[in-house]
Amino acid sequence: MVSNRSGRPQKTAMIIARRIVGEIHRGGLVRGDKLPSEKLMLDEYQVGRGTLREALRYLELSGAISLKPGPGGGPTVEKPDATHLMNSLGLVLQFEGAPFSTIVEARAGLEPMAARLAAERITGDQLQALADSVTKMGENLRDLEVFLETNRVFHDVIATASGNVLFGYLIDAVDGIFEGVAVGVEYPTVRRAKVHEAHRAILDAIESGDGTAAEEAMRTHVAELSAYLRKKFPSALSKPVTWEAMQ
Repeated sequence: MVSNRSGRPQKTAMIIARRIVGEIHRGGLVRGDKLPSEKLMLDEYQVGRGTLREALRYLELSGAISLKPGPGGGPTVEKPDATHLMNSLGLVLQFEGAPFSTIVEARAGLEPMAARLAAERITGDQLQALADSVTKMGENLRDLEVFLETNRVFHDVIATASGNVLFGYLIDAVDGIFEGVAVGVEYPTVRRAKVHEAHRAILDAIESGDGTAAEEAMRTHVAELSAYLRKKFPSALSKPVTWEAMQ
């Protein structure tokens, strides 16, 4: 075994998992491509069956591969998404005893910069999706389910439109944790209307290509959310993030 950054010995299974991912990258494999059979991998990596299966199971849980049983099955290349990052972050936050306010503060730091970048880099299709989410929200303010869905789409599109993969995944993951643990937080119609108004202002700034205005509009939006939560749901902010509560 070799040591990782914490100084603890790194398990052989993790080393093999990294080698498999390296082979996926070097081989130009994409989602849906098959990996070699277990027998070929055992010969290639010179490890026991248990170690190889542990490595593959880790990659499956990480979203890098899927394992299909039976004839024609075996390991198949997949692509990790924000859900896998969300689960890892949620687990870390729980063991750190981090409160829900941690997520609110993270959004306040990440999303304004993403909005600035989106104003500079957004594509036509992304802009249309953003506009559609704002329109649909405005037409359905009395429908909580539609409100929550269009709110998620709005922030997801901006995260992706930032053109920064790390920002995109981080914001999607943080927003996913926010939605998963914000139990007890209510959004009456008057609050939904304010969110819609904020989304409209952000959309207008992004559509005009004004990064500074988009950043400021998003900063105002997340600050208003934070103030709303502090005023109406102070106990929610101190509530610890738990992996179990995440959906």
